[in-house]
Amino acid sequence: MPKILIIEDEEAVRENILDLLEAEGFETLAAANGRIGLHLAISEAPDLILCDLMMPEMDGYGVLRALREDRSTAIIPFIFLTAKSAKSDFRQGMDMGADDYITKPFTRAELLSAIMNRLEKYATLKRYLSPQTIINNLSPKMHLLEISLHRAIKQDKFQEFEIYYQPIVDMNSGKIVAAESLLRWKSTEMGMIYPTEFIPLAETTGLIVPLGKWVLKTVCQQIKSWRDAGIYSMIVAVNLSVMEFNQPDLIQKIVNLIAMNDLEPHCLELELTESMIMQDINSAIATMNKLQSLGIKIAIDDFGSGYSSLIYLKNLPINTLKIDRYFIHNVANDPQKSAITKALIEMAHNLNLDVVAEGVETEAELAFLRQQNCNSIQGFLFSRPLPAAEFENFFN
Repeated sequence: MPKILIIEDEEAVRENILDLLEAEGFETLAAANGRIGLHLAISEAPDLILCDLMMPEMDGYGVLRALREDRSTAIIPFIFLTAKSAKSDFRQGMDMGADDYITKPFTRAELLSAIMNRLEKYATLKRYLSPQTIINNLSPKMHLLEISLHRAIKQDKFQEFEIYYQPIVDMNSGKIVAAESLLRWKSTEMGMIYPTEFIPLAETTGLIVPLGKWVLKTVCQQIKSWRDAGIYSMIVAVNLSVMEFNQPDLIQKIVNLIAMNDLEPHCLELELTESMIMQDINSAIATMNKLQSLGIKIAIDDFGSGYSSLIYLKNLPINTLKIDRYFIHNVANDPQKSAITKALIEMAHNLNLDVVAEGVETEAELAFLRQQNCNSIQGFLFSRPLPAAEFENFFN
């Protein structure tokens, strides 16, 4: 697998990215400041560099400038990690030779999408510059995945895809009050493909738009089916990608689906990420206001990952805050995570928001969340994501 160097001075962010990339099978290197990162880049020749922009002593601009001046590191893909979103900051970095920017906070899918995209282009560039270079195994696999994904969407009309549902359980009653819809793909050529592999690919190729449209349609049909069967009290959440969220016909599409299936709008909840909203805060708020005025619920997913834009939170028209699983894991025994999670729950309640804790896996985590008056939980402690037919067994 490709080797990725993470240059990040904030330990919690650095460790979070390392855990994520190692779980995906990448070889990783880490540096706590720009000077160490520059030394590792020259000595280890990574396939890609993720670098924080704002660091003491040598910032991201300084690292990038030094890398581009050294022949041995001049073409290594370089992605800035930054909480700054001004176009002038982007322009400065791109003029210096950066390949991409990821605005904090970012989701797992957004990070992997950017990484896969740059690695593909780097593999092509290395093949062009040096035909004898042995390209790593990522490129052929991703190429085959892209071909299979195009075929599955364009020809098979989504027959290889299935939507699973993970219960969201009310902390006080113990009853299922909602479910998150999660896409699964079983390719006829390649077998079961993890969402962390095909979702970033769908986003970089634009296939996420027809795929997301199918997910929304299928979920609305499923909600109608459950309501016809007497299951009325449940909300179903759908994750939106940034590309879907920015589609000009998004609202009309959702209105049509709700009307077509004779649904009450509050049965549907749209999950957005902080980074999606922060890309264009004013436009995002306008879209969210329109959706909420129709009665559709809105949740912020993976809240707390990266740099949280707390100053904007009180202005966002949202109903639910979902705390990222990173903070929930071992929360009862980690003082820092405990303090952050407690503060997030208290803040959300002060803003009259419901709080869902993601990734709850142990009784100790559950006990801590109950003590902090978290509204609902989601995670393997209660149930893994299930096909619709298995999910219905909870109500029989």
